[in-house]
Amino acid sequence: KVWERCALARKLKELGMDGYRGVSLANWMCLTKWESDYNTDATNYNPSSESTDYGIFQINSRYWCNNGKTPHAVNGCGINCNVLLEDDITKAVQCAKRVVRDPQGVRAWVAWKNHCEGHDVEQYVEGCDL
Repeated sequence: KVWERCALARKLKELGMDGYRGVSLANWMCLTKWESDYNTDATNYNPSSESTDYGIFQINSRYWCNNGKTPHAVNGCGINCNVLLEDDITKAVQCAKRVVRDPQGVRAWVAWKNHCEGHDVEQYVEGCDL
């Protein structure tokens, strides 16, 4: 499912992401825009680590979910990676919350560092009537 921007913003807010671990809703929206273009079906294989990033948050199979084929996988969220591709993003949000609780915080996401950190991210929630 490709989410419409404001619909996703409302859903993330409803699921408690606004200000979670100090990360504003606008930053989460920027992150999901650049990681997946708001697409729950997005996957990206990383040949160097033989891992795959899944879903709207592009959560990685080396550390956070189990896809049954990533070497030395940890499965920090305790879920099957396919769950991260569901239209219902509740479990993906729970896992993203787990990721951001790690010491790296939101910096775990390369796209956030490259496109959102230090930028004005309000455009990602602008006009959404939140």
